[in-house]
Amino acid sequence: MHRRSLLAAGAAALTPALLSRPARADAEPVDVLLVLAVDVSRSVDDDEARLQREGYRAAVSDPQVVEAVRGGMIGAIGLAYVEWAGAEYQRLVLPWMRVSNAAEANAWSERLAEAPRASLSWTSISGGLDFSRSVLQQAPFEATRRVIDVSGDGVNNSGGPVEMSRDRLVSEGVTINGLPIVNDRPTFGRMPPIPLDDYYRESVIGGPGAFVIVAEDFQSFGQAVKRKLIREVAGLSGPTVG
Repeated sequence: MHRRSLLAAGAAALTPALLSRPARADAEPVDVLLVLAVDVSRSVDDDEARLQREGYRAAVSDPQVVEAVRGGMIGAIGLAYVEWAGAEYQRLVLPWMRVSNAAEANAWSERLAEAPRASLSWTSISGGLDFSRSVLQQAPFEATRRVIDVSGDGVNNSGGPVEMSRDRLVSEGVTINGLPIVNDRPTFGRMPPIPLDDYYRESVIGGPGAFVIVAEDFQSFGQAVKRKLIREVAGLSGPTVG
């Protein structure tokens, strides 16, 4: 736990240097670059996957979330939507889009409704984080904050250690927030070794102001996403990590 506190402090010290890099001439400014990294492993059935997508669609277009976006210093965010499963599967479903008002938020929501969906393989949170890191590096916008928002219903059981992927991102000044979906369905017939929300706090989240918001089940997922987006967009600090 103490080591994670040191990592967060180190990331905070590193961030000014990262932010001082020259902005690209064609890069529009936004308040935050936000990657929504969503679990589509086989533990998420069709009904749950639908509820998960609908939750993101409703949250991004919600008037309170749009108000939070408009209330930023710049009044816009950069948003990308990633789906991940096992170590062999990560996909950029919706590439970067600048969202600054209700019309753009609604357009993003409609694009997500039309995107095809897959459900397969195991659960590689580390693969999802590594892929989200590359998505951040390719963002066409400039921001003072970079955040990866990870949601899922299971622990890392494929690919490299999630802690290694997390630590690399934190060292680069990225904040990782978590939205564990705590339902009563065991993953592949097995319950996680520790409660999923504790696992996310210990092994997944990190960086300045990192926090966890728990969705008690897929039915309550949409409200949890909304609360989480408002905190992320507004840059509100979460509980201390460590």
